[in-house]
Amino acid sequence: MDSKRYAGQLVFGLDIGTRSVVGTVGYKSGNQFVVIAHRVKEHDTRSMLDGQIHDIHRVGETIADVKAQLEEVVGRPLSEVCIAAAGRVLRTVTTHVEYPFTGDQEVRQEDIYGLISAGIEKAYQEFIERNEEDDFKFYCVGYSVVRYYLNGYLMGNLEGHKARTIGLDLIATFLPDDVVDGLYKAVEIAGLSVSSLTLEPIAAIQLAIPERFRMLNIALLDVGAGTSDISITNDGCILAYGMIPIAGDVLTEVIARHCLVDFATAEQIKRDAGEMEMISYIDVMLLPQTVSSKEIKEVTAPIIDDMAEQAAEKIKELNGDKAVSAVFVVGGGGKMPGYTEAVAEKLGIAKERVALRGEEVMQQIVFEEDVKKDSVLVTPIGICLNFYEQSNNFIFVSFNGNRIKIYDNNRLSVGDAALQVQFPNDGLFPKRGKALNFTVNGKQRMARGQLGEAAIITVNGEAADIHTPIHANDVIKVVESTAGEEGRLMLGTLAETSESLTIYVNEKKIIVPRFASVNGSLQSNYYEIQEDDEIVILNYYTVGQIIEFMDVVLDPNMNLYVNNKLADRDTPVYENFSVLWTLETLPNAIDLWQEGKTGDMDLGDEEDTGENGDGYQSDAAGDGSEVKLLPEKQEITLELMVNGKPVALSGKDEYIYVDVFEAIDFDLTRPRGKSIVTTLNGRSAQYMEPLHSGDVLEVYWKS
Repeated sequence: MDSKRYAGQLVFGLDIGTRSVVGTVGYKSGNQFVVIAHRVKEHDTRSMLDGQIHDIHRVGETIADVKAQLEEVVGRPLSEVCIAAAGRVLRTVTTHVEYPFTGDQEVRQEDIYGLISAGIEKAYQEFIERNEEDDFKFYCVGYSVVRYYLNGYLMGNLEGHKARTIGLDLIATFLPDDVVDGLYKAVEIAGLSVSSLTLEPIAAIQLAIPERFRMLNIALLDVGAGTSDISITNDGCILAYGMIPIAGDVLTEVIARHCLVDFATAEQIKRDAGEMEMISYIDVMLLPQTVSSKEIKEVTAPIIDDMAEQAAEKIKELNGDKAVSAVFVVGGGGKMPGYTEAVAEKLGIAKERVALRGEEVMQQIVFEEDVKKDSVLVTPIGICLNFYEQSNNFIFVSFNGNRIKIYDNNRLSVGDAALQVQFPNDGLFPKRGKALNFTVNGKQRMARGQLGEAAIITVNGEAADIHTPIHANDVIKVVESTAGEEGRLMLGTLAETSESLTIYVNEKKIIVPRFASVNGSLQSNYYEIQEDDEIVILNYYTVGQIIEFMDVVLDPNMNLYVNNKLADRDTPVYENFSVLWTLETLPNAIDLWQEGKTGDMDLGDEEDTGENGDGYQSDAAGDGSEVKLLPEKQEITLELMVNGKPVALSGKDEYIYVDVFEAIDFDLTRPRGKSIVTTLNGRSAQYMEPLHSGDVLEVYWKS
């Protein structure tokens, strides 16, 4: 074999189809692809059905024959090959995923990677849920980001933008393990290794619908022998992939039954019917027969109509239940007379908008041999072109002791391997401990758990992370991340407990911390909050709690006053309230007693006071001591303005601020805010300071 020199790296592509194996060898020169050699060999038996290999060794032998023919032309051995899997068993999932940030945040590359990983993981979970009854193990063989979203709006590239949320639409494609293994083993029999693997609809679209046309809503319909693969483009991207399990072979089978011939003879009759009026053949009884092309077309017409119906329905389904603007038809099965017209009719579009694409899409393809440029060549050449887009195949790596096969897109990382084995996503990243949930004054609160340790990842014994690239035969070990401590919180760490109450005790300013009630019981600041605790921050003290806080011991005979009114140890004391304890009886208390409002308070009778009705003090002791004349009290009336309204105080010889509460409608027992605000003539006032006629007062609750 003479070694020849070429201007570029040779690419060997194989279209392993249901009826034949098509081999193409060429190289890229500038914007053109130069085809050096192109060979086709049909299977001797039906070793493939509906795009899937049934007899691996026979298919391998056919590949070896095609390889040998091409090697003879190119003058060098061929060892690596690009292949494509048929869509017969292709499964796709289209999903949408969003990731919210805590606030406006610049989008980094790792954020996009995490978003894509979340999208693939969601697609895989949706795939598993939809296909729970499948016994086959499926691999994610590729994914395509359809579009990105920034704060809910379409965005071409997220990196560097500030966002509150990012999202994407993504298509993930899946194939069963046995399909991929069958293709790999068949090419291995022919002495080849796989340099890249793609899907047939992806390969065909490389050539049939270049990126500049993908802004249009176009369907690519690749009609082979066993399957019809479909791709949909719009808005500059590929929106969907699909397949119908019907193509050219069903016509051949109908002709075989009608003419009573074997499959190969029926295939020849189908081809001849497009080129001649009368076709001669030998039936299974070894009798010579003739049939007109008109008869063949009449026999196959209902099948063509059914194929067109199924194709149109699938196109509409993939395109959001509506017809596309145009359909490009490729593949040998698409050349059936009347097929394109039937598809147009079923879609309800003009017949000229459904057309075979062959020479029209090969303007950048140069053939060194005399080859007819038609629709049959689109997929095999597309397989070669796909090599330049992405050189993909499957590689094997070890993940935590298990050998796994993973689709290589030249960008594989530890994260991709973890996804392939369904390693839990939260097992890669630090986990938060359980959150602590409780309420404060009826409002829900949460204390987040602590972050645990991230996963410990090594690749070939070296420290790594989820972004570390991986290659064939790498040994990956991942120790799952741990959860942090559960959320914990002490009562005293709440912002509300750090606030204090200001009260006045015996005319001295006292600042006391707020009490908190937990599930109805008072707790100290050192109490550890428990799940579902109901916490109420109290905005008052009782007189007894104030006494206990100040650590004083009172004479049992002492009188207790709150805002100059008789009180007891259970009386509530709010912000800026005054508290007084004394052995003396305040004048206000005498008034209350005289009005019969003091309850059990006993100030004695007239004789006990030692004072007679005329204001003289008697010799109550009976010891002949000097009798003193008490000064006679003179009642006065004060005219005040309180909260913008005139108020008169009368019945006393002097007045202090708290006396005004007896003359206005202000309920101290039912708080309407956090504290009481008191002002006198525009300044802050104390409860015990004296009042004079003409004073202006304001009294209100502070919220």
